[in-house]
Amino acid sequence: MNRTVERRCFVKLCAAAAVTAGANPALLAAAGTTARLYHRTALVDDDGVPITAQNLDVGRSYVFHYPYATTPCFLLDLGRPVRAAVQLSTETGEPYVWPGGTGRDGSVVAFAAICAHRMTHPAKDVSFINYRHGKVRYLDSGDRPRERNGVIFCCSEKSVYDPADGARVLGGPAKQPLATILLQSEPGSGALYALGTIGGEMYDAYFEKFAFRLALEHETSDIQRPAGETSVVMDIETYSRTIMQC
Repeated sequence: MNRTVERRCFVKLCAAAAVTAGANPALLAAAGTTARLYHRTALVDDDGVPITAQNLDVGRSYVFHYPYATTPCFLLDLGRPVRAAVQLSTETGEPYVWPGGTGRDGSVVAFAAICAHRMTHPAKDVSFINYRHGKVRYLDSGDRPRERNGVIFCCSEKSVYDPADGARVLGGPAKQPLATILLQSEPGSGALYALGTIGGEMYDAYFEKFAFRLALEHETSDIQRPAGETSVVMDIETYSRTIMQC
């Protein structure tokens, strides 16, 4: 993607955030502090057919890889619009605005599937982190028992995130939301594209910690290879042989 197109995409993103936030200049400025554009990658199925919001089952966890071929992401249809801009911050205190959902109903969201605590993530053998559409019991940040639907839950250390609120931390030791994957829904066709990220990335630490296993699992000597023109979307139960429930 050339720099002119990148600038156009970024302007569109910022404009959408401003409209959703009531054209609040402070929120718009915050959105730009941590937004990063990567290659525009089409989300497709096993046969290379473009994924649209209508292809997704509400409440099901889907996995794709972006912005690198070895960095997993969650793609979720939450079943309800999540359009309101949400002000969040990274662990280091950088503010940003989560632009909400995409797709015709504004119900489709995507996040890096790398837990913000110890970088637990879906692997081909097992996934200790996944989205749970049904009712979940957990302890909030004050160690008070809570119960609610629709959370991303990490079994490793019990970090809990709210995907309808920018993956804000609801409980557990995580210090920041999951990084957001910025999506674009193509006008007309509704095809979904990944454009970049916003929020606290953890890729450098992820590559350093899991380099050997990632090279073996993905059969590559270049674990930081960009995702490329397309990224295959699959059900997490297809991607990971075992899904841990805790």
